[in-house]
Amino acid sequence: METLLVISVALSAGLFMSRVVKPLKLPAVTGYLVAGILIGPYCLGLLGIKGLGFTSTAEVSAMSIINDVALGFIAFAIGDEFRLSQLKKTGKQATVIGIFQAVFTTALVDAVLIGLHFILGPEKLPLSTAIVLGAIASATAPAATLMVVRQYKAKGKLTSLLLPIVALDDAVGLIIFAVSLGVAKTLHNGELSLISVIVDPLVEIFVSLIVGGIIGYVLSICEKFFRSNTKRQALVVTAIFLAVALSKLKYNIGGVHVGFSPLLVCMMLGTVFCNVCDFSEDMMEKTDKWTAPIFILFFVLSGAELEFSVFGDLAIVGIGVVYIISRSIGKYLGAYMSAGFAKCDSHIKKYLGITLLPQAGVALGMSITAMAELGAEGTVIRNIVLFGVLIYELFGPMMTKMSLMKAGEISPKIDKPRETPAKD
Repeated sequence: METLLVISVALSAGLFMSRVVKPLKLPAVTGYLVAGILIGPYCLGLLGIKGLGFTSTAEVSAMSIINDVALGFIAFAIGDEFRLSQLKKTGKQATVIGIFQAVFTTALVDAVLIGLHFILGPEKLPLSTAIVLGAIASATAPAATLMVVRQYKAKGKLTSLLLPIVALDDAVGLIIFAVSLGVAKTLHNGELSLISVIVDPLVEIFVSLIVGGIIGYVLSICEKFFRSNTKRQALVVTAIFLAVALSKLKYNIGGVHVGFSPLLVCMMLGTVFCNVCDFSEDMMEKTDKWTAPIFILFFVLSGAELEFSVFGDLAIVGIGVVYIISRSIGKYLGAYMSAGFAKCDSHIKKYLGITLLPQAGVALGMSITAMAELGAEGTVIRNIVLFGVLIYELFGPMMTKMSLMKAGEISPKIDKPRETPAKD
């Protein structure tokens, strides 16, 4: 009973806060995160009233299955951006920019944070933490970017490149994260081996893509046995649940650790399904509507997990600020240089990097994985990323809108005078 009550409170708080931030022209995800903070252990939870808030971080962690499922749907939705028909239209420009700016951002943030590691010392900023944060920095929030594009009906060369770049950016980011996490776990455990640093991450990436591809292909075949859209949608949800469950399995074969990345598995599932199934577009649209409450809970729980005690250390706050600044510079310069390599128009070079600043769901998903694998260090990573997400979600969408307007791809809204209805 208490669990259901807390879930209903979390959903209500998230929905209410989304209305509070709307007049401020802030994205709904910001409201969800703030709602989580308010009902978390450091605010409403301090009252100790069971069912009306999270009285401890353990209560939040007990609902980790919701996070796992939400991450599966987020990654599945990313796969929808890799339809071959769309990729052919965008050409080489989106591929060059998407890969280069993600790798460049990671390299820059890694370099800055590793330098900070030597200044502050391993106690304040472990090397493994710096490496993982660099990988997470590559991720961009597709939801926030798409929201601005759709809300203002942006059209033009910049917008056409932006959407596939955001999707490719997250795909590249997931791969970089898998490799970086493998290196971080090796440093964290104090055992340096070629297998742990190189073989394990590559095996994880390979088997994750294979498993996701198989599930996606089987799903496409099974969908043909059903005529009802309701049953087809139920089958999609079942496939995602299966993919998330299989992603939790771990094996050791001849000294090689065989694990799976839930994000890569579900992303590949979505990619194969969208390219093989004829009616996948309709199913993706229906699935997005079905998952709305899960996404709200995901962001509310993410806000509730924020450890305010971590920010009592000025060094940690400083690391968060450095992370935000270095990532912003990396995104802008990476996009600017790669757009030049791809021979894009001047306004694309100038404004594209700014539109890639928003960061939310995928980055939060990476931080959850890091927290599960790295213990206390993972908790620090989680909170720094949450701090960054709050800042980016406050200012990222607004800056995206401004960039698209200056690029001439958002038409100014002209208020038309209301016509007086004719009287009989």
